[in-house]
Amino acid sequence: MSNYYDKVYRVTSAIPPGKVTNYGAISDFLALGSPRMVGWALNKCGHLSIPAHRVVNSKGELSGRNMFPSPTMMEELLVNEGITIKNDKVVDFKSHFWHPLDHLDQNDYDDEH
Repeated sequence: MSNYYDKVYRVTSAIPPGKVTNYGAISDFLALGSPRMVGWALNKCGHLSIPAHRVVNSKGELSGRNMFPSPTMMEELLVNEGITIKNDKVVDFKSHFWHPLDHLDQNDYDDEH
C-alpha cells in the first residue's frame, strides 16, 4: 500500500500553486483504484510537505477540509495561492483545474520504474 501512497504523493506534489485537481483525476491517472483511496492516502500524509489542499472533490468542493489541523486551513492555503473559495467550493473550478494526464508521463508512475 505504501507504494500506492507514494505515487499519490508524487502526483499531488506536481500540482502547481494556483491549480487544483480532484481525487478522481489522480485515481484515473494512476489506474490503481478508487478516488476514495486517493483521499485516504492524502489523509495519511500529514499534509506537511504534500500540497493536499490542492485536491478537491469532483464538484470543486473542499471535501477534505476537516482533515487539516483546522477546518479553514485548506481554504486559507488555496486563497493564498489566488484561488477564490465561496461556501467551501472553488469558484470557477474549470479554470483552475489541473489534470495529471495533461502534464505528467504515466510511464514515470508504473511499477517498473
